[in-house]
Amino acid sequence: MTDYTDSLRANHESAIKDATDGVTFGVVVGGATKAAVADETFAPDDPAIAASIADVARGHKKDVDDAVAAAAAAYEDEWGETTPMERGDAIREWTGVLRDHLDDLALLETLEVGKPLSAARADVATGLDFFEYYAAAAVGEEGSVPSVGDDSFAYTRREPYGVTGQILPWNYPILLMGWKVGAALAAGNTSVTKPAEQAPLAVIRAAQLAEGVLPDGVLNVVPGFGDEAGVAVAGHDDIQKVSFTGSVPVGQEVMRAAADDVTPVTLELGGKNPFVVFPDADVEAAAQTAVVAGLYNNGQSCDSGTRLIVHQNVKDEFLDRYLDAVEARTVGDPLQNANQGPLCYATHRKKVEQYVELGKKEGATVLSGGSRPTDAEFKGGYFFEPTVFGDVDPEMRIAQEEVFGPVQFLLEFSTYEEAIDVANGVTYGLTAGVFTQDASRAHRAAADIEAGSIWVNQYFGTVPGTPFGGFKQSGIGRECGKEALTEYTQSKSVHLALGDPSL
Repeated sequence: MTDYTDSLRANHESAIKDATDGVTFGVVVGGATKAAVADETFAPDDPAIAASIADVARGHKKDVDDAVAAAAAAYEDEWGETTPMERGDAIREWTGVLRDHLDDLALLETLEVGKPLSAARADVATGLDFFEYYAAAAVGEEGSVPSVGDDSFAYTRREPYGVTGQILPWNYPILLMGWKVGAALAAGNTSVTKPAEQAPLAVIRAAQLAEGVLPDGVLNVVPGFGDEAGVAVAGHDDIQKVSFTGSVPVGQEVMRAAADDVTPVTLELGGKNPFVVFPDADVEAAAQTAVVAGLYNNGQSCDSGTRLIVHQNVKDEFLDRYLDAVEARTVGDPLQNANQGPLCYATHRKKVEQYVELGKKEGATVLSGGSRPTDAEFKGGYFFEPTVFGDVDPEMRIAQEEVFGPVQFLLEFSTYEEAIDVANGVTYGLTAGVFTQDASRAHRAAADIEAGSIWVNQYFGTVPGTPFGGFKQSGIGRECGKEALTEYTQSKSVHLALGDPSL
């Protein structure tokens, strides 16, 4: 562990003051920041010190109604009539303002999520890259002109839905805002966004920085709780499209809420992602990458590579190198750029601890970590050590269920077929890592593994332009690539009868 000269608590209390000074974290509706209609607030915690950061407006259905009305007016009055080029110019201008405030947004993310400051900066910067990507990609969107014969002419056009809703997760606030809101706005829709109650601050601030750049009402943010504001967004009669990222159970609730109005949904849900190491792999590279795959963002990523499926011939070598890398990680103050800060909130850490205890009961062996750090400085926050289990059977619950924390599970295989069976033997299908130096095996595994993204000899390969989404219970629809623009538009076919030419 890492010792710091300055008190962690003092560091964070000072940073909270700097990050929130002069900022009102209210409901952002129609280009203005205001109190919630019920005049209620809540206060997300800084997970490093378990202390409140700032009061935030607690939105309810009436706030969502107001946001939808503002979004509808903005769509009808202006945004729905803009060209892709005009929308792109406005989005790029806003993105430029956000880049000017990148350090401020990153600090808010670190304080509310607990991720290291350098990681928060990278997340915010990448989220802004997605805004700019969609702004450019929308300009290049084209319809089609199918051949239908000499007596008719047909073409297709894509039209925005109008008012759309985005329900964001807490683990990557601005990054996922870029994925969802960026695509919605670039395609010509307006937005009602509900940030996670654990991490609403950076999203609210980003929306405030759009004031005077985007037309009023194009982007609205209603912070609050899922069973209050989130349900209101998912089931609103006048929201024409909903996108959600989060757990499978909540995703199912979003689908049910949207079903009454047959509102289309994009769902990016959980993952129990395989990281397969074949016997010809570069073991050192695989071991180093596996640590990042599973422990980046404290394992609080739907695409974390948590199931390390390693060939028996290289398991011992892999494990030696991998455990050395795990144990070299620092757990500490995220403002001091430790490799790993706290988990996001108290009940989440409790859930992770329950899975660790379950793994022990199921007969798996803790190879590293497995408890809270003992340093007195960290006792006030939600810290947990990087944890590795060995002797894991594919049928154990810990090998089947998403833990969403800094916990990885080592499984071994002897044949190609066994590796694929284990990789596919869960209800999820989001991402997968494959390490091999054989090109044929790489392509074969990429085809055989049931997942929306396959990363060969690397991990976390999602960049603007590459579609991201899941198979099976990992979700519906795609984000990040041009497919996201398709998700936010409807196709319309137009047919014209052609008469015989005459003079």
